[in-house]
Amino acid sequence: MKERITTAVIGLGGRGLGLLKDVILGLDDVDVVGVCDLYKDRAEAGCKAVEKARGTSPLSSVDYHDILDIPGLDSIIVTTSWETHIPIAIDAMKKGIRPGVEVGGAYSIDQLWQLVHTSEETGIPCMMLENCCYGRYEMLLKNMISKGIFGELVHLEGGYRHDLREEVAFGRENRHYRNANYLNRNAENYPTHELGPIAQMLGINHGNRMLKLTSTASCSKGLNAYLLSRKGEAYDQSRARFAQGDVVTTVITCAHGETITLTLDTTLPRFYSRGLIVEGTKAMFMEDNQSFFIDQQNTEEEGFDWRKQWGNADRMLEKYEHPVWDAFIHDGVRGGHGGMDYLVDRAFFDSVKNQTDPPIDVYDMAAWMSISVLSEESIAMGSMPVAIPDFTNGRWVETRKDV
Repeated sequence: MKERITTAVIGLGGRGLGLLKDVILGLDDVDVVGVCDLYKDRAEAGCKAVEKARGTSPLSSVDYHDILDIPGLDSIIVTTSWETHIPIAIDAMKKGIRPGVEVGGAYSIDQLWQLVHTSEETGIPCMMLENCCYGRYEMLLKNMISKGIFGELVHLEGGYRHDLREEVAFGRENRHYRNANYLNRNAENYPTHELGPIAQMLGINHGNRMLKLTSTASCSKGLNAYLLSRKGEAYDQSRARFAQGDVVTTVITCAHGETITLTLDTTLPRFYSRGLIVEGTKAMFMEDNQSFFIDQQNTEEEGFDWRKQWGNADRMLEKYEHPVWDAFIHDGVRGGHGGMDYLVDRAFFDSVKNQTDPPIDVYDMAAWMSISVLSEESIAMGSMPVAIPDFTNGRWVETRKDV
């Protein structure tokens, strides 16, 4: 095990610079030796952040290949635009460097197979930094499922339900990649926030797998209405034809018959929600009203009123808090997104230090990211079913991992 490891951050927009400042520079055993962004001002901002926090000057570049050439580099954090995640990760693994890759969807199944084969051929693991897998309630649920509280799982739902109209509509001005994606693609473009925790609950790639999906997109009206109200008719994109449907619904069927419903809803006025629902033979959970319905407990109560159970999730925390969060609260919650950013990055860097497999491996990454391109195909074919590849090549049948 290494006492200290080196890393570099590639991509210093809002997400990359935020992680660098709020999480990575706070890790005493991780040295930041490189920063990179296509835009020089962003790379310089990353360099200044390191200098301020550590008093050292990392290599700063607008070409990520320069970063991968740093002698002895142990790892990289990839926080670039979606379409560059996989190519950068592949190049890093070929150099013997472990990549931790921020979330997004894939653009082709072929590039996902390239990702998997590169990891297998080089022996270098790759981890997706899906922070929602480390959410407090997501981990609570995984703990309760492992203890049998939910019985057999039957149906799960989740969503990326987030009003991103300003970010998408003004993407050109703010140099944000979502704008081009929404203009040109119609897909479940950001599936892993909801799918990652659900896949872990269902043991996907670890005794279970996703078999097929269907995906349906609504019409696209939200961004045009937003731009007309903010920029007026003279603005060119106010009347642009955005390919991305305002609401995309994807239904996935698993090997053991379980179903998953994913919802993308980012271009209409709405509250934020990941809309997590877990239904089993003995219990259910609803995120939006923070409620558990546990059948055995409820049926024992005479005159049971289900409405009185709404908002009872904190009672479950007292009994079934996941050990990771129990220790996290004791030591002091820190990092962005309520602490999830710290936990997922810490897990990645621990796997680098200990030279162990990461908790979210390359097979998980490929399976979860594949939903974007497969949903795009299904939508284009009138919501026809599309098969989901088995990136483990059959090893999911025997592979087991605790959720």
